Amino acid sequence: MNVSVESAAAATATSDTPASRPSVNRVECPSRLVLEHVTSRWGVLVLAALLERSHRFSELRREIGGVSEKMLAQTLQVLERDGFVHRDAKPVIPPRVDYSLTPMGRDVAQQVWALTRWVEGRLDDVFEARAAYDSAR
Repeated sequence: MNVSVESAAAATATSDTPASRPSVNRVECPSRLVLEHVTSRWGVLVLAALLERSHRFSELRREIGGVSEKMLAQTLQVLERDGFVHRDAKPVIPPRVDYSLTPMGRDVAQQVWALTRWVEGRLDDVFEARAAYDSAR
């Protein structure tokens, strides 16, 4: 009996053994790469901007200070591939492309946005901790 690689992987992924469950602590776990995509500097900022509303590429670039065209394009492509961002290309001249969040993208954006707000709210504590660390060295 021939079993395809995909069905074998699916069977392993749905197995309930600890070794088969996703865990970012395992070096071979694909969840690490997804986590990297959504928590990268540009990934977080793109998700946060799109949480408010859909944007055209140029609008996103203006909204997210400091991002290059290349990095924004790469980030959008990665997030689209992972299923977090929807790219809607309109067949008009000049071309119009809008980016928005998928339902899964909205879920993850809300999670990283909560973390972002927490960091912003605790900056003073972080600066105090840094100062204490630096003065002890």
